[in-house]
Amino acid sequence: MNDHGEIPEFNPQGPQLLYVAVADHIAARITAGELPPGARLPAERDLAEEYGVAYLTVRRAARVLRERALILTVHGKGTFVADPLPDAPTGGTAAPGSGA
Repeated sequence: MNDHGEIPEFNPQGPQLLYVAVADHIAARITAGELPPGARLPAERDLAEEYGVAYLTVRRAARVLRERALILTVHGKGTFVADPLPDAPTGGTAAPGSGA
């Protein structure tokens, strides 16, 4: 059922910043269909435990994924895979960094 390729192994020792590595790995899981549109992501603390990283690292990774329009967070409900997934950057109307 995985039409988009395999999910690369998470490598916390790689050359990129740790929060970017987490964001890229979650993005790969979304692209591969492991996390389909509309799916709820595990809580940030659970993801931190899963990836073996600090909670704040996952929070920064989630910010990157929101900026990439791959996820959205609904306060009081959770974080979900965006529906529909963006095919390419389209120059949306939301201001970068809004919501701070």
